[in-house]
Amino acid sequence: MKHTPSLDDPIQFIKGVGPRKAILLEKLRLTSIEDCLYFLPFRFEDRTQFKKISQAVPGEYVTLTGEVLNAGTMFMGRRKRVFEVIVQDETGVVRAKWFRFNETYMKEKFKTGQKIILSGKPTLNKRSGLEIIHPDTEQVSGENVSSLEIGKIVPVYHVTDGLHLKSMRTIIKNVLDKYLSLIEEFLPDDLVQRYNFPPRSEALAQSHFPPQGSSLKELDAFQTPAQQRLVFEELFLIQLALACRKNHVGKELTGTSFKTRGELIKKFVKLLPFTLTGAQKRVLGEIMEDLEKEKPMNRLIQGDVGSGKTIVALTALLTAVDNGAQSALMVPTEILAEQHYLNILPFCEKLGIELRLVTSALKGKERKIHFEDIKTGKTHIIVGTHSLIQKDIQFKKLGLAVIDEQHRFGVMQREAIGKKGDHPHLLIMTATPIPRSLALTLYGDMDVSLLDEFPPGRQKIATDLFYENRREKAYSIMEEQLQQGRQAFVVCPLIEESEVMDLKAAVTVFDFIQKCFPDFTACLIHGKLKKEERQSIMSRFLKKEIQVLVSTTVIEVGIDVPNATVMIIEHAERFGLAQLHQLRGRVGRGNHASHCLLMAYHPVSEEGQARMKAMQNSGDGFVIAEEDLKIRGPGDFMGTRQSGMPLLKIANLLRDIRVLETARKEAFHLIDQDPGITDPKHQSLNKALQRFLGNYMELMEVI
Repeated sequence: MKHTPSLDDPIQFIKGVGPRKAILLEKLRLTSIEDCLYFLPFRFEDRTQFKKISQAVPGEYVTLTGEVLNAGTMFMGRRKRVFEVIVQDETGVVRAKWFRFNETYMKEKFKTGQKIILSGKPTLNKRSGLEIIHPDTEQVSGENVSSLEIGKIVPVYHVTDGLHLKSMRTIIKNVLDKYLSLIEEFLPDDLVQRYNFPPRSEALAQSHFPPQGSSLKELDAFQTPAQQRLVFEELFLIQLALACRKNHVGKELTGTSFKTRGELIKKFVKLLPFTLTGAQKRVLGEIMEDLEKEKPMNRLIQGDVGSGKTIVALTALLTAVDNGAQSALMVPTEILAEQHYLNILPFCEKLGIELRLVTSALKGKERKIHFEDIKTGKTHIIVGTHSLIQKDIQFKKLGLAVIDEQHRFGVMQREAIGKKGDHPHLLIMTATPIPRSLALTLYGDMDVSLLDEFPPGRQKIATDLFYENRREKAYSIMEEQLQQGRQAFVVCPLIEESEVMDLKAAVTVFDFIQKCFPDFTACLIHGKLKKEERQSIMSRFLKKEIQVLVSTTVIEVGIDVPNATVMIIEHAERFGLAQLHQLRGRVGRGNHASHCLLMAYHPVSEEGQARMKAMQNSGDGFVIAEEDLKIRGPGDFMGTRQSGMPLLKIANLLRDIRVLETARKEAFHLIDQDPGITDPKHQSLNKALQRFLGNYMELMEVI
């Protein structure tokens, strides 16, 4: 039976691949024909302009043509073999060198007197003059050269060890030649005409092998019409899925409308020892407006460290209780759950509200009583970890779920807490500011509120970098603050693979701190301590009975200690930028000048140096987030597994923010007109969307 070609065909059977190269291509996530079509070059080289050897500039890519003077194997030192080809034209000589080669093949390929073309970046060798290491070469036969490498604008792909660029170009060209005719158009005609997009098949072909006369600058910036078309369609499909999801929640799901600003809330506001900021009042207004609707709230609150999210969340939690419903606050770690519990317990006690803490530490009889109180509705507000979504927890009437530090949870976990009630209102909070491009991609189906104002009195935090040889200077800053009656955090890194080793390291640092600061009380806290012991230490630190708190980052020290003015972060080069910013936010909460001292150890990677520099240059969480996105890219920034972040093949969320905003506008407009994408003229689009989202089932559930 004759095989019908398909974009799902395995790449192994393409001419030039075979089993061995198929394994190498799989390392690049290339297993099918479609994978290869969308594996675009990340830059291009202009080999259309031939230069004389005398015009070659070291470090600048060049294409040269000349005659082979000599070719053969030579030795560098005793053992290192190099194959060298000396090429000349009327203006000079250049040496081409290969350190990995098959000698028999090379001798056959390069003959004295033969004319060749070579392309690469020349360097200047003090002894032998101009040379090019591992250049691309072509033989000149007559007047014509048929090549993917020479006389053209040449694509440069990411490759892996054992797979040469030349092979990759040939494979991609063979894929295009055989399968390009299968590419179907799916963008609506009016969109293609409005933005003057080329046909999809043409866009793919030209994005791999640009036509003569293309601008190298536009190609490298992904600004050609062909590239822009492909960027748009990828982002358009993502935004289309988000628009479908938002439309589904908005029109099909019915929740419970709440009466807001009731007596309980009025009593709560009177208990607050401070006045809400303008940003807190604005965001609360947006939340209350949502809660008054039958449509379930689906809102994200972004706020920098210390911007007052907890009070906003507690107001929402109490509003649910004021309406006879239960509310839940879910956080990623036990310590953070404990700290939230301790922070809001005094308010709940004064208001007569039953509050419970649910974590994996809850055992036996106590666990059974807690679960029964939640099931019967005796408990009004439940604070907990992912334990809240386990099967044996049943709510009587869950009206509102708040998820804190949501990026630490998977998409399915967020869905699970929502299924504990009858479409409860959902409020998500993050103290990790998210760049706009990521927010539009990850949370485009949500309404977004921004807490962009700090409570009065927040101090700017001086951030300095110290290497091990300057530890004494860092300690002198800490000692000066301690002498003034202030307190300090010393945080040691967590490497997940070895919590035991990290605990040992924290104990070592703790012992060292005790020796260096004998006049002050220091204490060590970590995740392996019992809950009661951790709470006791935190309470003593808050009461100023402990001056220095040494901890691992198994915990997230989220407690508000206005008197703490020093944060020393050991091995700061190991931490992510967002985590560094979070830790820094634990100081500067009072009226005193504060310090964040980054203690780094050589060697520090280039990325590590970029993180340290970003921390020193800015205290703004959104600026930090943009820098983090530049350094790590979107997948690592959010944690692809946790966030459900689509693995973008073409678009770049930093580079393509304008295209993203256009794609979003068009996608949401289309869903307004055709909510189910059922119009016959959108049949191809619907099919393309289903195919595109095949790996993102959490989005497909509503489409």
